[in-house]
Amino acid sequence: MQQYEPLPQARGESGTTVTNENAAEDNAGTVGVECDGPILRLTVDRRDRRNALSPGMIDTLVATLTGAATDDDLRVVHISGAGEDFCSGVDWVATNSAGKRPPTGDLVRRIPHTAHRVVELVHSIHLPVVCTVRGWAAGMGCNLAIAADFTLAATDAVFWEPFLPRGFSPDTGSTWLLPRLIGLTRAKRMLLLGEKVAATEAADWGLIHRATAPDELDLATDELLTRLAAAPTVAFGLAKQSLHRNLHTGLTEAMDNELYGLELACRTADFKEGLAAFRQRRSPEFHGR
Repeated sequence: MQQYEPLPQARGESGTTVTNENAAEDNAGTVGVECDGPILRLTVDRRDRRNALSPGMIDTLVATLTGAATDDDLRVVHISGAGEDFCSGVDWVATNSAGKRPPTGDLVRRIPHTAHRVVELVHSIHLPVVCTVRGWAAGMGCNLAIAADFTLAATDAVFWEPFLPRGFSPDTGSTWLLPRLIGLTRAKRMLLLGEKVAATEAADWGLIHRATAPDELDLATDELLTRLAAAPTVAFGLAKQSLHRNLHTGLTEAMDNELYGLELACRTADFKEGLAAFRQRRSPEFHGR
């Protein structure tokens, strides 16, 4: 497996793009990594296959998100797809072509540290994660989008879990994420019947944050990224952690989790700034510390 440096070592000046230089040799695609001030922008780029993820692309996502988790200069992560689509999932066609079928046990050994790790990082990292979806978000691409904190999609975008229609069972967190976001009945429609869901319906269901006109999508994304980049980053991460943990707890344990987060948040400079801004009747200027 090719190794990639975590973001703190790989990042350059603001605006620098880092890609998998060896990927082009076998048309395996790239993941653009751009540090735009406090915003980490990841762009999945394999347009000839609707941005299907190759092993090298997945490795890049894992390494970069792992590095982002400990980068004090970052305050928000943005994930998008190049061209007309977001991501059509893992490239199962290439990995299961003649002569390339994975050996027995390969998935169980490898996937928890690759594709599954990407979804876990998006879901658990203390930075806010925003996805912008155009065109297709299918399979892991769909699950990557719904694991994010906020997903904005063009009204003509489509979310699809193609596992059963292709003859195999779901993965990358779909059976965990979907019932919690949209309920068991709708999750069965997507997973067991393989129904495609338009972005407007996905927004109505609560599967995504917002559906917007295609020509307004970039502006809506930038407004949200700017808002999140100016938020109290530490408190955001603690609140995100509590929300996820408290899906599985009773009220008393949930409040204990909240108290843990509050204890830490009250030690931050942003907490002091928030109180000062409240007393002075002005908008706070948070610095993510």
